[in-house]
Amino acid sequence: MDAPDITDLSQLTYNEAGLIPCIVQDVRTREVLMMAWMSAESLALTLECGETVFWSRSRQELWHKGATSGNTQRVVELRYDCDADALLALVEAAGPACHTGAQSCFFRTLG
Repeated sequence: MDAPDITDLSQLTYNEAGLIPCIVQDVRTREVLMMAWMSAESLALTLECGETVFWSRSRQELWHKGATSGNTQRVVELRYDCDADALLALVEAAGPACHTGAQSCFFRTLG
């Protein structure tokens, strides 16, 4: 049975800090680019402006991805998982996702 579409963003399940994880994936290549946290406010701003906006836990502020670097991420589709406690943003990236300059933040392997 499919879960109903969420129209009220408050129906999403946020953690005790009021955040929800968001996996960012390239819409064309399907490469996982990064994971970042969204607050209800950053999610609303993402939906409003059409580019990813996150909550920076280290700086304790909103973070519009690419606002200073130019490496923005235009949201093509935003999905949520079956438990409504994680997001998936399918994006068109204007540049590398990682602050190191790597295309993806997931460029290291264990072992």
